[in-house]
Amino acid sequence: MANGVVHSVEYSLLKDLRVEIEGEEGAFSLCFWVYIMSSSAFPATIIQQLHSDGINGTPFLVLNEKKRMMLLPLLLLHKEASNSGNFTSLTEVPHASMETEFPLEKWIHVGCEVSTDHLRLHIDGEIVGERPLSSVFNKDSSLSGSRKIALASIGGDVCKLLGYVHNLEVLPPTLSIKDHHGKVHYILDLPLRLSIDSSDAFEIEVGSDGVWSIIGGKASCRRNFSLDVVLLDSLGHSATKDDEVIASLLYADNGALVENTTDGEAPLLASYDGIEYASCERPSKLLQGRASFKLKISQLSSKCDNRLFRIRFHMRSGNYPFFEAFSPPIRCISRGRNIRASSLTWKRSTSAIQSVNLSESSRMDVGSLELQHGNSHEARPCPSSKRVRSGPDKLCAALKTDLNLERPDEKCNSHAGTANLVKNEFGTSLEGRPENLEEVDDSQSDSESTGERNSPSKSMSSRTSPMSDMNIFKYSLSGLTERSFMLKEIALSASDAELLEFAHQVSLYSGCSHHGRQISMAKRLIEEGTKAWNLISQNNHQIRWENVVFEIEEYFMKIACCSSRSLTQQDFELLRRIAGCREYLSQENFEKMWCWLYPVAFTLSRDWINAMWSSMSPKWIEGFVTKEEAESSLQGPRGLQEPGTFVLRFPTSRSWPHPDAGSLIVTYVGSDYTLHHRLLSLEQFFGYSEGEMNLKPLQDMLLAEPELSRLGRIIRSH
Repeated sequence: MANGVVHSVEYSLLKDLRVEIEGEEGAFSLCFWVYIMSSSAFPATIIQQLHSDGINGTPFLVLNEKKRMMLLPLLLLHKEASNSGNFTSLTEVPHASMETEFPLEKWIHVGCEVSTDHLRLHIDGEIVGERPLSSVFNKDSSLSGSRKIALASIGGDVCKLLGYVHNLEVLPPTLSIKDHHGKVHYILDLPLRLSIDSSDAFEIEVGSDGVWSIIGGKASCRRNFSLDVVLLDSLGHSATKDDEVIASLLYADNGALVENTTDGEAPLLASYDGIEYASCERPSKLLQGRASFKLKISQLSSKCDNRLFRIRFHMRSGNYPFFEAFSPPIRCISRGRNIRASSLTWKRSTSAIQSVNLSESSRMDVGSLELQHGNSHEARPCPSSKRVRSGPDKLCAALKTDLNLERPDEKCNSHAGTANLVKNEFGTSLEGRPENLEEVDDSQSDSESTGERNSPSKSMSSRTSPMSDMNIFKYSLSGLTERSFMLKEIALSASDAELLEFAHQVSLYSGCSHHGRQISMAKRLIEEGTKAWNLISQNNHQIRWENVVFEIEEYFMKIACCSSRSLTQQDFELLRRIAGCREYLSQENFEKMWCWLYPVAFTLSRDWINAMWSSMSPKWIEGFVTKEEAESSLQGPRGLQEPGTFVLRFPTSRSWPHPDAGSLIVTYVGSDYTLHHRLLSLEQFFGYSEGEMNLKPLQDMLLAEPELSRLGRIIRSH
């Protein structure tokens, strides 16, 4: 073998793997990334050591019937197991094996270390199996000296194993796999995969069975829904690749493409600059590892014999399974369907972001904080959200601790008058709402289930009072884009008092007080955003990004009332990603960025959180970070950090006027050793003046929660 490292970095089929090694004294190390399909049959041989005839072989690396990987010694040590199909006899041969099931359809780094005195099996840089062989080798002197070893993935039962290999390397005996993995594999040549970022999904409702419901059908009824797909490396970090992603609609049961409608319209439409195209004709470009889609479905499940659909996203660059991603099954429904009467629920799995909420009317106990989480297998239709009276008499008496828990059965957790409080296994109250979905009020389900709610006309007369029932109903039933247009128009003529009253009425009608803060800040957000853009642009249509970061930071620090902490380069990179720009910033890019940044700065301006932002030791809020960075920060060398470790972040998918814009998320390691994301619903803090509140510090309330015990540190990926 050569003294250096031998590389083969391309993606290739596992069945095509073949390598010849000059084994020095029977010692060598082989490592590679492998992606094994779940459709493979087990037990199966991954790699064989070829016999002298170059055709037949003896197992070298196998997956047994329990899908556990086994590393076997060289050919001369187990002649009795030369029949590669005899897996029973392999257990009698000295071998190193892992104790857990090998993950499928995921990139895993495998290292095989072979010498005359030991076998070592490495998975993702860690030794998972080891077997001494010195006593066996001492009996066989024929292994001494240099000899050529041929390894391949051919013949025998290997045809049952479907998979791919990336970055195969043969290492010299002087270089250990563990050291090489730590120094190189976490930096260079990592394999990539395409994934759907469900946290950025809008206008999608998720049922208790995991099926998505999307409003589609006729052009006058169907709605845009938004999805992002991300290109990630094997460590879960965003990867940059110049490529495009194509979306297509399939039948969920057989994977066949959905045919065009009877009038020739494509089943899946993509919107770009307000124009609709067949999705297969307009791919979305990957920008900084992310491709965004605004889609519509023209086919209804009811017109396709109630069949479910899936959306397939795939990259142009290669026809690999890891370069495609599939949505959950989709039920495409019409606008007139009574969604509330169905089994749909507004939450996802336990890893979906729920909310922490302070009950607005619980002024008797404003020191309590509610951390939301619940059982993802439970679902209950949301109650009717007609206007109801709220007040202290509607509060539950179940608030017993500083941090109370209630199941996320309701669509909104902040309106105490409309939430039904129940007890969970912890014996405390919980209210919840998912972070990954757009606010449920944005669906047409309210108007479909309540007879008196007919969707108003698209146009709004300038003579109509902001307080009119038509505007209140329209805002409550509209999507984010329509709400944004409405608030921009209303804010031009309405007074601050009228906006506050409008916010109050929308909260009553929708049964959700989360809208209030977004409506009340509309006037100032629009006015200051307009001033900022005029100052920055100087009447230019586009400005170089590097020339505007100083002004953006100056506005942010002014609104956040914080002169002691500046934004970092990583913060600016995330803002640029939210804006959707590269070297140049347009007004459209600026408005996207401003609608995210302003609510965050507004939240940070409050005394009870301003101190946390200003604190550098400990650093309670690291900065503007993504969900992926937060999750990566909670990973240790051998898996997740200890339960209770948490970090705080602002959701990058929540922009004004989304009810959760500017809120905080707690990402933490649960007692079940899985990652959880909880949304801190902070708008109730804004119902009090700073002097009125007698709140515990937010950090104390967080640490008082049983599932949160220690603050983690964010690892930035930029």
